[in-house]
Amino acid sequence: MSRNVILAHLAVFLTIVLFAQTVPAAEKPTSKMFSGMSYIDNGKIRLGVDLDIGGAITYLAESDKRVNVINSYDWGRQVQMSFYSGPIPFEPNGKKPAKHWAKLGWNPIQSGDYKAFKSKVIAHTNDKKTIYLKCIPMQWPLNNEPGECTFECRLSLEGKTVRVWSRLNNARTDKTQYTGRSQELPAVYTNGPLYRLMSYTGDKPFTGAKPSRIPKIRKPWDKFEATECWSALINDKGWGLGVWHPGRYKTLGGFAGKPGAGGPKDNPTGYISPLHSEILDHNIKYEYSYVLILDSLANIRKYVYKNAKRPTPPNYVFKTDRQHWVYRNATDTGWPIKGELHVKLDKNDPHMLSPLSFWQASQAPKLYITAAFKTKQTHAVIMWRSYGKGYAGNHIAFKITGNGKYQTYVINLSDSPNYKGAVTQLRLDPVSKGAKGDFVKVRSITFTKPSKQK
Repeated sequence: MSRNVILAHLAVFLTIVLFAQTVPAAEKPTSKMFSGMSYIDNGKIRLGVDLDIGGAITYLAESDKRVNVINSYDWGRQVQMSFYSGPIPFEPNGKKPAKHWAKLGWNPIQSGDYKAFKSKVIAHTNDKKTIYLKCIPMQWPLNNEPGECTFECRLSLEGKTVRVWSRLNNARTDKTQYTGRSQELPAVYTNGPLYRLMSYTGDKPFTGAKPSRIPKIRKPWDKFEATECWSALINDKGWGLGVWHPGRYKTLGGFAGKPGAGGPKDNPTGYISPLHSEILDHNIKYEYSYVLILDSLANIRKYVYKNAKRPTPPNYVFKTDRQHWVYRNATDTGWPIKGELHVKLDKNDPHMLSPLSFWQASQAPKLYITAAFKTKQTHAVIMWRSYGKGYAGNHIAFKITGNGKYQTYVINLSDSPNYKGAVTQLRLDPVSKGAKGDFVKVRSITFTKPSKQK
């Protein structure tokens, strides 16, 4: 099985943010050809990116042992960037995708396409401490179709970790706003010896509760909630590769093929991908950061415990982005976001979904929604997803003013007997049924009382 993904923080968190802020401005494409491997080595681990396939990570090993853990059976493996949007199927200028991959839709990836046409690196620097690169990706489901976008990455080493900043720069001619879809942030593929998928998925994160092996229910990958935001693929000795993406709870992972043996060019592979559902506008600049940890399972988790920000009730303030919210049966006015989400409510059952998160209901009894509703309807509904249970019975209707003017609505969630225990997601239904000209503008959805705004 190659690439079946269709089913689809404090100290280090701050260093990730600072790391991203040092990324150079977008570089102009160059006719210079970049090829071969580019390595950095800090004496503990050695990292290599392949400039022949978009600069994807194809090599990661301990410096002294030089046993590579990254799988490169085809161009859909490696550790790489991969994004999804519409339309489905994606048929630029009438070109048809492979039938097996048609349901992936718009899917540029860093390495190349399913026919082994390679992505092109157009900028690269390596000062022996940090690698920077920029590439034109290929559309995985199509035969030799470059993406109307560029990918950027910046990679550096710290101890036994790799810190990676990544950015998608979209420049699509199709300006349609497609439904938000799960994004691989990133896609990570390991070799056969690292076959045991481990994480903590319980409702008591950061308490030292025992992590567990993720069972294989469906083949080859399964979705699960990594409530400490890390997962790892390890060998029989408990050593392997951890992936930590702060704030990314939903994860896809598993193992395909015969476990326990095989190298970078062999078919058996483990897979981990932290996920977020995102709307990828035609002109968006979308970036994220994550950490790879090459160590024992105990030390992988220890690293996360030392550096992670503990989960608290979320505060979503829509100043410059959507804060990972997506819509169903609705669209907004597009990128860039300027201080608010302006969501058009002209379809049936329009609603807004927050990203997966994790908080205790007892810590967040009241929700504050600063919004302007333009509608003849008189009530909106807020729903919440209980850990391990879903949305059933979890909702409160609240009265709204439909004159299009901003106000802050205070919803006392603790009034509901169902608002208890761990909570992982919010859903806002601004109206029950859309109508032409209806909209909602949202500045913030928070569990902290917002300051007064003009």
